[in-house]
Amino acid sequence: MRTTAGNLTIECEVGDIAAQPDMDAVVNAANAQLMIGGGVAGAIHRAAGKGLAEECAPLAPIAPGEAVITGGHGLPNPYVIHCLGPVYGMDEPADRLLADCYRNALRLAEENGLKSIVFPAISTGAFGYPLRPATEIAFATVLDAAPRLNSLRQVRFCLYSDGDYDVHAEVLRTLAG
Repeated sequence: MRTTAGNLTIECEVGDIAAQPDMDAVVNAANAQLMIGGGVAGAIHRAAGKGLAEECAPLAPIAPGEAVITGGHGLPNPYVIHCLGPVYGMDEPADRLLADCYRNALRLAEENGLKSIVFPAISTGAFGYPLRPATEIAFATVLDAAPRLNSLRQVRFCLYSDGDYDVHAEVLRTLAG
């Protein structure tokens, strides 16, 4: 699924978030300590190697909604943007904190002159955020930011399963018209 919003291409695909060689930055659904964990954080840290953890250490901890940027190390991407999504039912207001993750990642991409960024479905795994509302927040935030993005031209959502893809594609079609 692919659509455009002004100069921005927004797309969805099923794949490996740590294997996106055509993107300037990969977004890590991080934990507060920015260390290796399960899910997306584990995949990114394993692929990037120990240099990523070493660069992350002095940047931690981060709070829900915050984002920081590091080098890509062993990843095929020059940068990693680490976002701490809200734990659903604990970190409130969860909707604002999740939107802040996407806004802050887009801001860091712009500040660093990046042309492309790939997101996972932040907070929808171990952090328990229901997929459809999380997807609606993600796309609404990206679409809202699109007119103000100068360097960023491509936003990809790299999803874990066909079911996740189906929800993302449906929501994107609905919100983008």
